[in-house]
Amino acid sequence: MIGFYDYTVVLTYLSMLSATTGIMLCLNDIGHPYLGMFFLMFCGLCDAFDGKVARTKKNRTEQMKQFGIQIDSLSDLVAFGVLPACIGIAMLRSSIEFSIFPDFKFLHLADKTTIIKIILTAIAILYALAAMIRLAFFNVLEEERQKTEGGGVNKTYLGLPVTSAALVFPTILLVHIFCKADLTILYFVFLAIVGFLFISRIQFKKPTTKGVLIMIAIGLVEAAALAWIFIVMKKQ
Repeated sequence: MIGFYDYTVVLTYLSMLSATTGIMLCLNDIGHPYLGMFFLMFCGLCDAFDGKVARTKKNRTEQMKQFGIQIDSLSDLVAFGVLPACIGIAMLRSSIEFSIFPDFKFLHLADKTTIIKIILTAIAILYALAAMIRLAFFNVLEEERQKTEGGGVNKTYLGLPVTSAALVFPTILLVHIFCKADLTILYFVFLAIVGFLFISRIQFKKPTTKGVLIMIAIGLVEAAALAWIFIVMKKQ
């Protein structure tokens, strides 16, 4: 078989499997955007460690390194580009009400005008496109940097990393649960803002190990909160 299958790529493969599962659950009849959010956060967890795990193998060939770089970007596109967009579309076609929060609901796409449907769908599509452009451009810059600087770790990012989606969008859905207002439109506003930041020339400082651990802790708290909601709260 072509490709590589050792432990250095396992987390990337798991992230891809998680993202694909989340997309399918969001868009089929039994799915729900909050289920998709669990898989998005799991992708973020995998991404936090995949590079560190890969670098523990000291005898990687150049082909193995390049393969790892390529599948990491491809997986990130699906996980943090396509999946958040699909979660947004799922919010437009889902409705959920809990007895504790009777006013908690999603905007129905069918209830809106054609122009609103087109605008919101276009935002989701353009968000995924921005994620693809950002990942491809990052790969080009990183390859050039490696040649000129001879390796090392980059201390800043040009444009917002796509992996930030694993924290931004779960936060919006958590706020949505405890807010009587319908925040579906807010989700799409953030899709537009985050998508723009992906391809902006704004420099973002690369988080330290401590910063990464803090973000992981935040993600775990969000996942626990969502799990509590699914377990404790009951549908009407």
